[in-house]
Amino acid sequence: MSKTKGVILIFAIVLAVIATFLGISKSRSNIDKHKTKSEEDSVNYSGVQEDGDKEDIQKEITIYDIEDGYLTVQYNPNADTHQYNWNKLLVNDSGLYQYEDDYYRTRLGIDVSSYQGTIDWKKVKNAGIEFAILRLGFRGYGDAGKIVLDKNFEENYINARKEGIDIGVYFFSQAINNDEINEEVEFIVENLKGKEITYPVFFDLEKIKNDTARTDNLTLEEITDMTLNFCRIIKEKGYEPGIYGNAKTFTMKMKLELFNDYQKWYADYQEKPLYPYDFSIWQYTEKGRIDGISGNVDIDIEFIKK
Repeated sequence: MSKTKGVILIFAIVLAVIATFLGISKSRSNIDKHKTKSEEDSVNYSGVQEDGDKEDIQKEITIYDIEDGYLTVQYNPNADTHQYNWNKLLVNDSGLYQYEDDYYRTRLGIDVSSYQGTIDWKKVKNAGIEFAILRLGFRGYGDAGKIVLDKNFEENYINARKEGIDIGVYFFSQAINNDEINEEVEFIVENLKGKEITYPVFFDLEKIKNDTARTDNLTLEEITDMTLNFCRIIKEKGYEPGIYGNAKTFTMKMKLELFNDYQKWYADYQEKPLYPYDFSIWQYTEKGRIDGISGNVDIDIEFIKK
């Protein structure tokens, strides 16, 4: 082979190698661009990545608790998540929250008990409140655990219904076993006879602040089992069951994934919740002011699919 042909051959080989390298680089660039777009599309409004391999799913999330502040907890991939876009949350001229996007509309409500005293429900209705969740009763948190009917329940039910306000109820539980859950359900059903409610019967098992309580030593498994039992029996009795709780309750005190089929009423007093899991009603303040009620009241916003 002549010297000239040898040089030409080497030059051709070098060009081929360069062309191959450039083709691979371009292909890799396109793959990376596609991957970045897919990852962006897989993140919902709650900030939890939904698609892709399990290895890519966020392992931990930050929640906010009123008493304990910011907490890091394990992400639960089996619990349903919400799709609310908090950039759509607005404050109306009355200082109340409103929200609407392509998928949800909202209604405003309150939850009340005897602590609110006598309520002027006509004024409440005129203030824009469309539903109310009334405390039906409670179990004492001392050793005796006596069940008590809220002294304003009947009055609140009659007068709220008269103004066309939709009604749900909650029971503040301090049950420590399923026998007591059964007792609470029977008490609820007895006191709902002849009444029309269009919102759920909510189970409210809360930590007692600044005191010891008969429920302090319940395990996650016990709380989960009792809550499921409550929901099951309430449904059997012909009512829609629901559960009430805050971020700590839902992420650290029960197996949330077992309640995907039940409505959640979520309490969080941050401006925009960090909590990623599903809920249909958000109790967004405990210091609301509504015409017709003396003092503070809890205000709730319900998210309804269009």
